[in-house]
Order: sequence, then C-alpha cells, then structure tokens
Amino acid sequence: MKKLFFLLVTLSLTNYVQAQENLLLKDYRPESIYNTPKTTVQRAKYPVIDFHSHPYAKSEKELDEWVATMKKHNIEKSIILTYSTGKRFDSIYDMYSKYGDQIEVWCGFDYTGYNEKGWTKRAIKELERCFAKGARGVGELGDKGLGLFYSKPSEAPGLHMDDPRLQPILKRCGELGMPISVHVADPYWMYLPMNEKNDGLMNAYTWKVDTSKEGVLSHEKLLSTLSNAVKNNKGTTFIACHLANTSHDLDILAELLNQHPNLYADISARYSEVAPVPRRTKAFFEKHKDRLVYGTDMGMDASMYETTFRILESADEHFYAWELFSYHWPLNGLDLSDETLKKIYSENGRKILNR
Repeated sequence: MKKLFFLLVTLSLTNYVQAQENLLLKDYRPESIYNTPKTTVQRAKYPVIDFHSHPYAKSEKELDEWVATMKKHNIEKSIILTYSTGKRFDSIYDMYSKYGDQIEVWCGFDYTGYNEKGWTKRAIKELERCFAKGARGVGELGDKGLGLFYSKPSEAPGLHMDDPRLQPILKRCGELGMPISVHVADPYWMYLPMNEKNDGLMNAYTWKVDTSKEGVLSHEKLLSTLSNAVKNNKGTTFIACHLANTSHDLDILAELLNQHPNLYADISARYSEVAPVPRRTKAFFEKHKDRLVYGTDMGMDASMYETTFRILESADEHFYAWELFSYHWPLNGLDLSDETLKKIYSENGRKILNR
C-alpha cells in the first residue's frame, strides 16, 4: 500500500510539474470551483437599446434569427454601426431597415480625397445623402493612433478627430440630429510592455499598439483629440465607444463627462475589463448613470446578451466567459441598482435618439 501511495504521489507531482513547465499561457483556461451563485439572466430586467452593434447578419435568414434573439432578450432597439457610405451603406440599409423600430442604421464618413481641396463639402454632401436615405447617426468612427479608419470605402491616415477639416462635418451632424459614435485609442494594456508584468498580456498582445512608430498618437493624445472635437461642437452629441477605453482608470472618463455635457459613453466590449473590479466599476456606473448607454459589439448570439446581463444585474462572483473574452481575469457581477439599470439600458438612449 505504501508503494502504491508513493507511486500515486509521484505521478501527481509529475503531472503538476509538466503542467507548470509545459502549459502555455494562451492555452490556460481555468474553471472556477467556488461554490458561489450562478445566475442565468435570459432576458434583461428592463427594455434595452443596444448602442453598439454591427451588420453581422449576412442574409435575410440570419437577420430574422437575430431579430428574434433580440426580442427574446428584451432588446428594444439595436443601433447598427455600418462605418459605410455610398453603395455599401445603401445595401446594408435596404436589408436592415425592413425591421422598423427594432433596428436603426447609422452611416460613416466618406474620406475619399480627404487631402484634396473641397473634400469637406463633398463629405457633407454624402452625409446628407445618407441622412436622406435613412441614416440617423454616424459611426463607428475609429482612431487607434494613425488616424481615422474602419470607414468604407476609404480610410484617412493622419486625420484625427480634432482636425480642422473635420469640424464642419461634425457640426453638420449636430444640425441634422445625428449622434456620432467614436472609438479612440484601445485599452491601456495594449500600450504597456508585452512582458510578465502586463496582467492583460494575452489579449493585449493581440491588439498591441506601438507608439514608437512615427505618426502613432499616444493613448492620452487620442483622448485629447476626442475632447477637442466634443468641445468644438457643442451642438453635436458624441458617444465614446468602450468607455472611451479608460477602463483601467475610470476617473479619466469621469473628467471627460464632467467637462462635456454633450458626451456620453457606451459600455460595449469592455465588460471583461471592468468586471474584475466590481466595486470600483459599480461606484462609477452609479455616479455617472445619466451618461452611460448599453452596448455589445460582440456578435449576435443569445449567450452574449445573457453574459452582459449577468455582469450588470447579478452579484455573482469569480466566473469566466472564455467564449467572449480572452483575458485571464475572473468576472464579477456589478449588481447595479434598478435606477441605474433603467438609465443605462434605455432611458439615456431615448434622450439621445429623441432628436
């Protein structure tokens, strides 16, 4: 018996050493063994406006199924950020607009010839054409340091949100009652050295930003371009995507919101960045509940919606959602108050959309 015992111990230690020595961090997928509540929230507690989605469905059948999923999960409306102008926007609009109030389609900016004389007037003309077609907002504009990108049919290297050429277009959005969804920077882990001290390493490495390259603006400078654009266009409503990528320090976003009454922030695709610190995040959400809107930016599966609801509504602790997030951090529910949930889910959104 003693020999068998020592053999089992030896095998166990060998497996332990092999796992420790050979397991790659990218393959590490822990499962919580804590005996804590596991809440399933299949339907949001209150009606929801999703301010950050994209034209994921590529066929009428897929779109029908997605709309059914929205309704089942209490998604009152989804904003489809197309990035697009021209024929591409028209095609997406024609497909998605058939669903009435369930879906609202937003266009992009056309940057074609942005370095040429007269570009601003041409871009405004295309914006107005998209508005006449049915676009009711603009987004997602994106700048991760090299200039505005995402947009179809063309991007704009070197053009940032506070560029003088862009300001008349931003102003015209306000005149038309078109909110602007803006993605600047990326989560701060992407800017840190890719070493053993970066606690968001695996996800950070995938999306790393090298600010040593010529022309790449820093995280701080990108937020300044957003702040300048919002300040210079007080008649236009802006929505900073992904909590303005300040999930590492929400005081930064708090200061931006305090400075600019025409600025909101969506919470899309940053659940895994803020759920690991639930008390800090909850305090911020509760304090700034009038300026935050719900968003997803993570596809169209039912489980995706349910995970976001679980994080916002429950008090669950230490769980994972590997199918959605690639950080190695456990998630926690924020247990937000009913008042805050109502505002983030839809009340703030209705104010923005009440043009």
